Amino acid sequence: MGIRKILFVISIILGISLKSYSATLGADSVESVNYDSLVQSIYKSLGRTNLSYKAFSYAYRGLSRLKSKININKKNILTVIDFNKSSKEDRFFIIDLSKKEILHESLVAHGKNSGWDIPTTFSNLSNSYMSSLGFYITGETYFGKHGLSLKLDGLEKGINDNARKRNIVIHAADYVSNQFIKQVGRLGRSFGCPSLPAENYTDVIDIIKNKSLIFIFSDQNEYLSTSDYL
Repeated sequence: MGIRKILFVISIILGISLKSYSATLGADSVESVNYDSLVQSIYKSLGRTNLSYKAFSYAYRGLSRLKSKININKKNILTVIDFNKSSKEDRFFIIDLSKKEILHESLVAHGKNSGWDIPTTFSNLSNSYMSSLGFYITGETYFGKHGLSLKLDGLEKGINDNARKRNIVIHAADYVSNQFIKQVGRLGRSFGCPSLPAENYTDVIDIIKNKSLIFIFSDQNEYLSTSDYL
């Protein structure tokens, strides 16, 4: 085959490849735009809320990816804890995605060694008394020193997978209240558990127990670049 024919064949191959590549990029771009529009639409449907769009969008993205990887019994229930916010604000949210509404919104405590008012430091280590970020699946309930409590299993290796070993659970605490905030200037803090106000907390646990997804969010450390689900 002459040099001209060889160059002609190469040009055809390259042309096809470039067209194919461009088409693929276009499809990915359209898919990304459509997905973002979907997430924005769901968020707007939630109405007035203290939940940030950023926290919700990461949580929804993770749920979408985890559905095919693990057993989630309650796929329409998504709980988001937004630790970008002050402890004096509501930052615990239960969302019903099928109804596109927030079922519950309240205060929630973070670990005592994670920060004063807004947590900035997180750990997966036992006895660190810090919160851990990332995606969790809810487990079974039990009665402990805080009454009814809900066990959690961390889904992210090296980030929160020691949750059950650390006894990181959802429970109620008297230091999670507006009265405590008035006295101290911030919410009380836990040993790492996402502790809730005592009012109606048993109803909260009943909604999210037995394999629903929880996402604990903060953008103040390297977590966003190390999670497999974001």
